[in-house]
Amino acid sequence: MNMPEKKFVAGAISATIWKNTSEKDGKEFSYETISIERNFKDQNGEWKKTSSMRINDLPKAEMVLKKAYEFLTLREAA
Repeated sequence: MNMPEKKFVAGAISATIWKNTSEKDGKEFSYETISIERNFKDQNGEWKKTSSMRINDLPKAEMVLKKAYEFLTLREAA
């Protein structure tokens, strides 16, 4: 199972960085993808995840995405 490289959380919103590998023209290369999720409890009280955001989630989504971008950008510069 592919483990996340880094996860940023603000309340119920999270941005997770995943490291991936692929092959093209016989050469293997790596790249990152970022997933964004909102955690919530359903009507039965069970925790669920969705990629749909409410208007009040947007500032937190912006914050965790900026942190993910900052992490990846500063790592590349090092």
